Amino acid sequence: MKVTRRGFIGTTAAAGLAGTLAAAPGTSTIPTRVLGKTGARVSILAFGAGSRFLLYKEEDKALEALNRALGLGITYIDTSDDYGKDHLSEQRVGKAIRGRRDSIFLATKLSNRDGAESRRVVEASLKALQVERVDLLHIHALTTADDLARIEAKGGVLDQLHKFRDEKLTRFIGITSHADPEVMKTALERHDFDCCQMALNAATVAMTNGSGGMVPNPSMKSSFETSALPVAVRKQMGVLAIKAFAQDHLIGQATPEKLLYYTLSLPVTSAVCGMPQLEHIDDNARLAKAFRPLSPAERKSMATSLSEKNKTALDHFFRHHVDA
Repeated sequence: MKVTRRGFIGTTAAAGLAGTLAAAPGTSTIPTRVLGKTGARVSILAFGAGSRFLLYKEEDKALEALNRALGLGITYIDTSDDYGKDHLSEQRVGKAIRGRRDSIFLATKLSNRDGAESRRVVEASLKALQVERVDLLHIHALTTADDLARIEAKGGVLDQLHKFRDEKLTRFIGITSHADPEVMKTALERHDFDCCQMALNAATVAMTNGSGGMVPNPSMKSSFETSALPVAVRKQMGVLAIKAFAQDHLIGQATPEKLLYYTLSLPVTSAVCGMPQLEHIDDNARLAKAFRPLSPAERKSMATSLSEKNKTALDHFFRHHVDA
């Protein structure tokens, strides 16, 4: 399937969504989608257990939040070895999912770049999570071309991830990035990951409204939506979206509903959201249950106005952002 930049925003999102929602909009159930070639079906809203989860300073409050999310129908949990000291996020997730592992899609990440150390780190993650394997293990936070080269080196973390999948320590493997769309594009082109996770929101789209609709804007740096995402779609990877609200930088410029729906109207499986307050969990679950894709005209309008105001600043922020 050939995906062109010119036609991507106007047509691919609708095609990517066709036939994938398992629950009718407006029902009491959070809809689900298939996670690319993995075949797994997960909720379109995922629980992000990163820095915003760690804002619940007391463990009982953190567990209450995660249990609330699971009770509302969120089935995908995203964590990492470096979210908090000594695998703190993973420890909390492990406690919350005890006794209901089979109903949850569990993803964690490997942050180190030392292949020799990878097994020790992954085994510590499994111990913290109280599981024998995870569903998805990502290489965490790809940054530069040099970083990709280190990941790809013989005996490096990419080689180790393939071993971990063969050994059934993880069902699937992936890679995440919110720093450089072109490096992420290269990584996805070179390697057959099962999944990928990238920053996708209405304010970082390197597009403008031309006579033929949304077209590449040469004055802007590339974006994940126009660069890396089409590769993932073409290779049928499961796509997880992050930064739908841009760490709340966009709240006030657009409603949470429009921001979340913009991201979910792209050909992604799920939007991973950090929800540092219980009301955020309730609100996002309510929005996900009522999800309806935005029209191409709405997406164009949002992308044009929000990117022109925010893209440069957000590109800089996310390039140096560490979600730990």
